[in-house]
Amino acid sequence: MKFAEWCGVVLLGALPIAVGGQTRPAITGIAFVRVYSADAVASDAFYGRTLGYEKVVGADGIARYGVNAAQWLEVEKLPATPPAARLAEVAFTTRDAKRMRRYLVAHHVEAGNIESGEFTVHDPEGNLIGFVERDAMKGKLKLSDHAASRRVIHAGFWVHDRAAEDAFYRELLGFHLYWQGGQKDGQTDYVSMQVPDGTDWLEYMLNRSPSPNAHQLGGMDHFSLGVAHMSDAVAALARNGCATAGCSKTQMGRDGKVQLNLFDPDLTRAEFMEFAASGETCCSAILGKQPGEEEDR
Repeated sequence: MKFAEWCGVVLLGALPIAVGGQTRPAITGIAFVRVYSADAVASDAFYGRTLGYEKVVGADGIARYGVNAAQWLEVEKLPATPPAARLAEVAFTTRDAKRMRRYLVAHHVEAGNIESGEFTVHDPEGNLIGFVERDAMKGKLKLSDHAASRRVIHAGFWVHDRAAEDAFYRELLGFHLYWQGGQKDGQTDYVSMQVPDGTDWLEYMLNRSPSPNAHQLGGMDHFSLGVAHMSDAVAALARNGCATAGCSKTQMGRDGKVQLNLFDPDLTRAEFMEFAASGETCCSAILGKQPGEEEDR
């Protein structure tokens, strides 16, 4: 759907919208984030050993690392013609995949077929977005005692046109502003849009170089692992053999939350973040419910 088409639809903000008898089912959080990998062995060392997750490889060849019983990280072989971005897909949990697909199609969004309880669409900027029915992976993931975090709380990617993305995520899907701020006061570089029926969010990364290098792009296209206390994550990473300076380098984010950043072998950023703010929050208040150990489902 073109941006002009989005603007031509009359929408009602965060409320479920009925079109052709279709209303939006609940979207409760992030189901998984999938990244591309040029080296499966190196990626497994990062996701399996450093982050401490257990791997299951599906018939499709995609490695799935269980974060908890309902969230996971996926690693897929880099295509022969590699895209610039290594973030392949962000998928959200819904309580009814069939109804979600009908709802999106009623709003003129092209949607793939439902397979194993999930389907995909593209957002206005072409990002692949999935919707996974709750419990679609129940019993199919392996969980590890060595996990440095047991919650995915947000994912983010480079956004060029905030208005176009808002038309999709806010107006059509009901996401709402959780927090926004910038590297400096008075500017907006980060926009956190929280799911309508949970505490996870999607982060727009704005105002970046028009030609980012691989490290800069990987820093924008990222996923975030939540922890109650960053000291616990640092200790878990150390037990898992993470010995570089980044494994213990924490910082206070502009949203007042303690962070720690690692990069996988393909330069996708894995951000550890405390659930609650403990420092000064710049730029805007945190407007939504804070995430915790258990995802709202």
